[in-house]
Amino acid sequence: MSDQPYTMADLAAEEQELHLSSFTNDDAWALGSALVAAGRDQGAPIAVDVTRNRHQLFHAALAGATPDNDAWIRRKAAVVERFGHSSLYVRQASIERGTTFEAEFGLDPDGYAAHGGAFPVLVRSVGPVGVVVVSGLPQVDDHRMVVAALRAHLAARI
Repeated sequence: MSDQPYTMADLAAEEQELHLSSFTNDDAWALGSALVAAGRDQGAPIAVDVTRNRHQLFHAALAGATPDNDAWIRRKAAVVERFGHSSLYVRQASIERGTTFEAEFGLDPDGYAAHGGAFPVLVRSVGPVGVVVVSGLPQVDDHRMVVAALRAHLAARI
């Protein structure tokens, strides 16, 4: 599998598609629980984190996840909080501009990681209100897992 199968346009389209009408503590629990269930089904060594306004509403670590996954979660979420886009979108934007995230922004790598797996919680007519993050798989797989869970969550609310 290619490390970067997405273009900026693909990633922007996902963000446009995945706007919720609201986002409550119960939604965070449902979304996090769905990611845990998917991780268990796949035997994936992941950690999952869901926040709203930087308030952690859900966190879980499955068998095989390590404290390092929590550090990745923190760093990937910081990218989403700063830029308002998925961590993979921010990474791909730099690549499509002919550079790297690290070279373009010069941010402390201990604080920021533009690697796939963190996605903004987007509320229609509001914008980004939180972040959902998966860490433990290759970055594109982390991203895909989050997007699939958000799609299912959105479909269940319609």
